[in-house]
Amino acid sequence: MAFEGLSSKLQNIFNRLTGRGKLSEKDVREAMREVKLALLEADVSFTVVKDFIKSVTDRAVGFEVMESLTPAQQVIKIVNEELTALMGGAGEKLEYGSVSPSVLLLAGLQGAGKTTMAGKLAQYIKKHNGKSPLLAACDIYRPAAVKQLQVVGEKLGIPVFERGTGDPAETAAEAVTFARKNMLDVVIVDTAGRLHIDQDMMDELEKIKARVKPAEILLVVDAMTGQDAVNAAKAFHEKLGLTGVILTKLDGDTRGGAAISVRAVTGRPIKFSGTGEKLTDIEPFHPDRMASRILGMGDMLSLIEKAQTAFDSKKAQELEEKLRKDAFTLDDFLEQFAQIKKMGSIEDILGMMPGVSKNKLQGVSVDEKQISRMEAIIKSMTVQERRDPDILNASRRKRIAKGSGTTIQDVNRLLNQFESTRKLMKQFSGGKMKKGKMRFPFGF
Repeated sequence: MAFEGLSSKLQNIFNRLTGRGKLSEKDVREAMREVKLALLEADVSFTVVKDFIKSVTDRAVGFEVMESLTPAQQVIKIVNEELTALMGGAGEKLEYGSVSPSVLLLAGLQGAGKTTMAGKLAQYIKKHNGKSPLLAACDIYRPAAVKQLQVVGEKLGIPVFERGTGDPAETAAEAVTFARKNMLDVVIVDTAGRLHIDQDMMDELEKIKARVKPAEILLVVDAMTGQDAVNAAKAFHEKLGLTGVILTKLDGDTRGGAAISVRAVTGRPIKFSGTGEKLTDIEPFHPDRMASRILGMGDMLSLIEKAQTAFDSKKAQELEEKLRKDAFTLDDFLEQFAQIKKMGSIEDILGMMPGVSKNKLQGVSVDEKQISRMEAIIKSMTVQERRDPDILNASRRKRIAKGSGTTIQDVNRLLNQFESTRKLMKQFSGGKMKKGKMRFPFGF
């Protein structure tokens, strides 16, 4: 989970502040020293930390906080506001420019995930912005880079333009011409990376930039590389003039310092973040929401957006009608599992809920494989058994357990959970649920 370590430390610091009641200036300064150490341990740039702590302290030792009835809450509010400002204030959208097709140039070091991110970005703008993207394969050095982009494009149903090991700048220019002729309005250029910044790489990127005049030059940064990512971002910006940053592997970073530092160091906004390995795991970056998540305040807006994207409104309406008729079946139960899985990992979903932090989840087992086991059990049943689980006697349950590779206890556990869910939903359908109000069905 992103910012796991930092979030836990900051929450502990503020919990101690909250327990003191009225605060002195000494209390605030001691807390800020702890916050400073937590940020440095999270690999946030020292200069950025120094400026951040000064801004927070200057505000927090003022009359507004010292004389407040809830001084600790005022301090947390100030930290939240300053952290949001540090990461950019408000989320910024992609710029497509006035010329069609728009060109989005992706740059970055080798291993940052540019090729996969090119595909994620393409599917995102196709789905959410109504664009018709083309992927341009301009990484001619890394073995199988072109093939990788073609595989990604095929999975997403997005065309890929390539010219083998031809000149990358010429390939990019030809891709733009191809897109124009074929009524494709966005070209995403996947470029070569290196293990370190070198002059040859920068010269090549400058040539591509000159040929295709991109509307956006987006640096793809591996968030797990910490301070190195910030240094790379600064160097790329000085050479190319970045317009934005995309953070990858944010889901696996326990430090998160790059996300906090990169905006302050480059002056360029973080526009997207990669949140998982699936080609759908990409989100617009919202500084205010990220600040809330870091401070353990949750991110309900992102959670709601995930739910709206994952859940089919027509199926939700159909389920509502079934509940009214008390016709909820194991097939419906199975459908809910499929829709919940679209939202991402259960741990990530819990992390978006206010007040749910990693330390509060200690001892709580979030078994992602449990859903897969439950799906396997239901799929091992006959159509009749799914519609009428009351017929599931001991011999049928034994057969289902064997067919699904589980145990009879697993089958019994699923059926008990299904029955509990059905009873709960029956209560809602009995009058507590107003017509048209049930938007997202949750099976557990």
